[in-house]
Amino acid sequence: MISTICAISTGVGTGAISIVRCSGPEAIRIVNSVFKGENLTKVQSHTIHYGFIMNKNEKIDEVLVSIMKAPKSFTLEDMVEINCHGGISTTNKVLELLLTEGCKLSEPGEFTKRAFLNGRIDLVEAEAVGDLIMSETEKSRRLAINQISGELSRKINDIRAKIISIQANIEVNIDYPEYNDIRIVTKTNLLPNIRKIKKELEELLKTAENGKIIKSGIDVAILGKPNVGKSSILNNLVEENKAIVTDIPGTTRDTVEGKIILEGILLNIIDTAGIRKTSDKVEKIGVSRSLELCRTADLVIYVIDNTTKTLKEDLEFLANLKGIKIIVLINKDDISSKNDYKELEKYNPVKGNTIEQKGLSDLKNKIIELFKLNELETRNFSYLSNARQISLVKKSLSAIKNAEECLKSEVPIDMISIDLKECYEQLGEIIGERYKEDLLDELFSRFCLGK
Repeated sequence: MISTICAISTGVGTGAISIVRCSGPEAIRIVNSVFKGENLTKVQSHTIHYGFIMNKNEKIDEVLVSIMKAPKSFTLEDMVEINCHGGISTTNKVLELLLTEGCKLSEPGEFTKRAFLNGRIDLVEAEAVGDLIMSETEKSRRLAINQISGELSRKINDIRAKIISIQANIEVNIDYPEYNDIRIVTKTNLLPNIRKIKKELEELLKTAENGKIIKSGIDVAILGKPNVGKSSILNNLVEENKAIVTDIPGTTRDTVEGKIILEGILLNIIDTAGIRKTSDKVEKIGVSRSLELCRTADLVIYVIDNTTKTLKEDLEFLANLKGIKIIVLINKDDISSKNDYKELEKYNPVKGNTIEQKGLSDLKNKIIELFKLNELETRNFSYLSNARQISLVKKSLSAIKNAEECLKSEVPIDMISIDLKECYEQLGEIIGERYKEDLLDELFSRFCLGK
């Protein structure tokens, strides 16, 4: 039997309004049992009703109750939303009464999970609901809205329809070879269609990096020797005294983080311990963490003091950074220097300082240029936005490439169906046509209660 669930859908704390949400076959009856006002079991759908939540003869709160009858609701079940006066005690008491009357406390994301399982939304749209809640920038909000609206899902379904069309032609040729009016499928007329699908999948992967950047931002690690100005750079970028700044080498012993928005994209900036050999145990741990960050960062800003005497150690360190975007910031350019920085040219060098108001403008412009942030747009693109989606498209692409290679060889055409089916099913897994229960549990566990 399907249970009726309830949860507080608004943030915990004092506010003007808080909402307690119910969904399930008994939602209207249960809320009606604690509501003094109109008989909610007899009202029309999508109406709002004034009254009181009661605990026997005691008034708990003055409320407005919204009724949404199945199937015209988010979950496709009967849903009720109780608009209470904001406050922890009052809201919790309303929730407690609903649980006493037979509701079950929802799990994280259970309302959205029911919307998916009942066919109201697909898996991409469900993930986008979570992304919308967590979005921190305007562009990440727009990307999530695009996916909730089904932009990416339509793209996936369009590719799947093309695969089905090819599959159908192949199977008709196999099953009914005696019919003369059926178009004969040959390698010549099949190959262009396979390549078209491959191109579309490659395009999805090509733009996946944009989706990741828009959704999660760019992880930036500030590295360099002690006392080159890393902490001052962090403080200047985030316009806040996040990191302690002194002239004592090794002051920063652990990572310090801050965030800024640049061209609508979130930069997650991490100031790290100065890289040097040290006998201090605590500082050693900090240096080790700095080096570990290089493996996960999207961008390393390597800071060099403009007054430094030698670049030997810096160049040795930079040479070991493989497969990472790097910007070398020559800091303290307000101090004159005769240093020659030709050896740094391949590391996108820029000069700057934290003294002047626009001392780091060239650094920001270089980040924009390196990631093409001013070219990112969410209005007309269907971006993949998480590792699950990207992984499945990669598997789909691998299958379609295998089909292409088979067509080029002497493999019988009917064998192509195996790869086409694999491609079709992997794409179906993106939108949730097939899924594993543990995947859903893990995915929706990231959601908040009440969503």
